[in-house]
Amino acid sequence: MTRENRIKIISNEYANAIVEYHRRDSFMAQFSDDLLNIIDEKYGVVYFPAIETTISIAWENGYAMIPKLYGLLNKTSLEALGVDRVQSIPYLGLQGAGVLLGFVDTGIDYTSPLFQNADRTTRILSIWDQSIENLEAGADIFYYGTEYTSIQINEALASENPYALVPSADEIGHGTMLAGVAGGAEDTENDFRGIVPFSEFVVVKLKQAKKNVRDYFYIPDEAICFQEDDIMFGIQYLINAAQSLQRPIAICIGLGTSQGAHDGNDYLSQFIAKTGSFTGRGVIIAAGNEGNSKKHYFGSINAAAGYQDVELMVGKNELGFAMELWGYAPATYSIDMLSPGGQYVPQILPRLGESRSIRFLLENTVAQVDYLLIEAQSGAPFILIRFITPAPGVWKFRVYAGGSENLSFHIWLPINEFLSDRTFFLNPSPDTTVTSPGNAAQAVTITAYDPAMGSIYLNAGRGFSRNNIIKPDVAAPGVNVTAPVPGNQFTRATGTSVAAALATGVAAMLFEWGIVRGNFSAISSIQLQRFFIRGAEKDPDMLYPNQLWGYGILNIYQIFISLTIGLQ
Repeated sequence: MTRENRIKIISNEYANAIVEYHRRDSFMAQFSDDLLNIIDEKYGVVYFPAIETTISIAWENGYAMIPKLYGLLNKTSLEALGVDRVQSIPYLGLQGAGVLLGFVDTGIDYTSPLFQNADRTTRILSIWDQSIENLEAGADIFYYGTEYTSIQINEALASENPYALVPSADEIGHGTMLAGVAGGAEDTENDFRGIVPFSEFVVVKLKQAKKNVRDYFYIPDEAICFQEDDIMFGIQYLINAAQSLQRPIAICIGLGTSQGAHDGNDYLSQFIAKTGSFTGRGVIIAAGNEGNSKKHYFGSINAAAGYQDVELMVGKNELGFAMELWGYAPATYSIDMLSPGGQYVPQILPRLGESRSIRFLLENTVAQVDYLLIEAQSGAPFILIRFITPAPGVWKFRVYAGGSENLSFHIWLPINEFLSDRTFFLNPSPDTTVTSPGNAAQAVTITAYDPAMGSIYLNAGRGFSRNNIIKPDVAAPGVNVTAPVPGNQFTRATGTSVAAALATGVAAMLFEWGIVRGNFSAISSIQLQRFFIRGAEKDPDMLYPNQLWGYGILNIYQIFISLTIGLQ
């Protein structure tokens, strides 16, 4: 790729499109091979002038090609997980030796003793910092960002000013927190220890999403926001590192979005499912914190009536947001709209490629409505509604459906990190709120609970997926967990991303036992999922699986107890 085209990867003047590049369709035909940045043997990204992004791109080329936008999922646990009991058994004593922990997040505080050996050398094998541009040196890392090896990190640690040599820093702290919880070294002064303190790390620091795609979905400038394609590149970087070192790797994804069909068919979910199907790769995903956000609506239309009314409260000073309506094929769906000021927009008929820009003159609001009768990845009918300066108050929508089969539908608003809590549905549903990519079938999805109270975390995303895949899989501690932050400090962290990090450490213990020690060499995400489910603790008064707990509470000691009666 030429230097000129590499600049397009990071330039806001160019938009990104995720493609299956072997499909030489009309969209791909516009680009030369030099404009294609290959992720793996199936997926790639092309870059085109952002000014050519039409308002109706969602139906012209497929909604899946637009990178979805992901936010952070975050707002003592070793005993609750059974880790202490397993590590105290001499035969087991699993500490993560020979296993890699992979993180695609906000980076890592590599100067922290938690990520160092006893001799103060680093346990971080490499960092790919997508946010530090080096057009000359980045050709071997997907043509953008900068890679720092363990040799460079050790040189920095031995210097008086480490960041002068390796300037990669975790300004937000989320990545440092997850890495520390999963594999941080023991800190007796702060009564802290990660799950697998003998493991080593491979880290990707994501760059923030481009302004052109943020503007398309009206994501606030101050929101921490990452692009789907950058996450895919990041995961592939971790896989490449593990293959090069011939080590198993447990990958933690503490990011999520409410965009997409919530059925595991989006590009990132499919990519993760494929990645996790290989031996020695485990992908652990947070279920999200949207269960109590009031940002999901579920409706089931009576065929005789032919419609259902939906009410949405919009808070003051919202600059804009997008919401997505997903139905079930072969039904067709359409809407009408009533603004808080009383302006009525009659039913917009569902035509192929229908795109309408509606101006509410009395309220200085514009609504852009895009219809996809068959969305490319899910095969489902889809309506994208984007509001610009929406008037505060109650907006009313009447959702119409035609057909004789399933006339249900879902509507999702953006996640809490992208939209204020002043905007919500008046009659929301807490179910089907696991964020993507947590609906990926061949990955392990973790929800959070409070071990002190024995209760599910109130805000945790709930299952099942839109197409009834059982998610979440299991629960792990995720309330008031002691966690490190940059600057050798500690905090109390709550959220499903913390629970996912703990579960990633447990996955590393199983990799050490199974692959490194040769007891069960065929462990992938699929086998991890089955191990987790097999050893899950269950309440005898509760039915499993269920939307809150999945199959129960993760406990590695119970996993090994179950193995004593034979593998199924």
